[in-house]
Amino acid sequence: MIQTKTIYTVHSPGTIVYGRDSFEEVGVHAKKLGTKALIISDPIMDSLGFVNQCSTLLRASGLEAVSYLGVTTEPVDTYVAEGLHILQSEGCDIIISVGGGSCIDTGKAIAVVATNGGYIGDYMKMAKIAEQVPIPHIAIPTTAGTGSEATDATVITNTKNEVKMMIKQPAFMPNIAIIDPILTVTSPPAITAATGIDALSHAIESYLSRLAHPYSNVLALSAMELIVNNILKVYEQGNDIDAREAMSIGSMQAGLSFSNASVALVHGMSRPIGALFHVPHGISNAMLLPAVLEFSKDACVDRLADLGKFFNKDNELLSQEELADLAIVSIKKMCKKMDIGNLKQLGIDEQAFYAAIPKMAADAIASGSPGNNPKVPTQEELMELYKIAYHYEF
Repeated sequence: MIQTKTIYTVHSPGTIVYGRDSFEEVGVHAKKLGTKALIISDPIMDSLGFVNQCSTLLRASGLEAVSYLGVTTEPVDTYVAEGLHILQSEGCDIIISVGGGSCIDTGKAIAVVATNGGYIGDYMKMAKIAEQVPIPHIAIPTTAGTGSEATDATVITNTKNEVKMMIKQPAFMPNIAIIDPILTVTSPPAITAATGIDALSHAIESYLSRLAHPYSNVLALSAMELIVNNILKVYEQGNDIDAREAMSIGSMQAGLSFSNASVALVHGMSRPIGALFHVPHGISNAMLLPAVLEFSKDACVDRLADLGKFFNKDNELLSQEELADLAIVSIKKMCKKMDIGNLKQLGIDEQAFYAAIPKMAADAIASGSPGNNPKVPTQEELMELYKIAYHYEF
């Protein structure tokens, strides 16, 4: 499962700042990078006061700040163009993204295109290499989460062909990540569940990935343990700050892990669902995760058994097969407790979904992620998995 080469390259933000109230340090770090900031955020973060708080902290450190609050859905190419226009017209020399993965991914894309030019889609599959240093970028997540603050990847939807573009290059890595669990307390249960399962999917897939290696494995195992032990706590009791902090650290570790080992089949299948049916990324991951793990189990029993141990501390008498099955069953129960159902229950029209399966399967394979799975599906198997996921019983 682990690739045979023994030389690896690890990418991570230049600086990671984490802990309660670490948001208050944004001005201290920003003034080392620029003089006028473009804050990338959304209307919800603005209404919660986070954008104003960020502006105030920046001004206290001597920086000017303007905002782009147009990120109202998962990131699309038009957001990149709009934000880039503000950055250039206002003469901003630093980007600060405050929000979920959509805001952070948008900020990454703007930072790179601002100095390297072209359309964001040009950078997909390394067709265009970002050779110029991007605009400095500080990423501040308000969910736990996508882990985008700690990855060198961005996912932007092409609004013309409805394809989620997975774009990965070192230039997309934020300069600084500030992870303050206090900012996640306002996240409602549904968002907490979706982003938490997304983080768990990152950790699991990076651990199962054919590109996994010792560094990524340590991060993935730690992330899985933190998330398994705390996700239901934050879902049921959102003001449990200890659990929120554990989830924030786990999400960051999962992001670091998959950024260096890649995701696999779940994410490959998930992106087309999001692009065509506008299902939130974390939810589509959750709807796919158990079915994909069942499909993959025979090729990764040992690794799934490691996951199963986090669900049952008294596991000395269980075989690897039993622990692997326990992992899958436990994830299903977890999803059910957080009111995550299948695609049919979400209200997606069956006829429309089945008609889209050939395109979704082709787009999934083209992304490259399914090729990292411990068991690589054929296109026919992938199409069948979409059908299974539509009716899947949790």
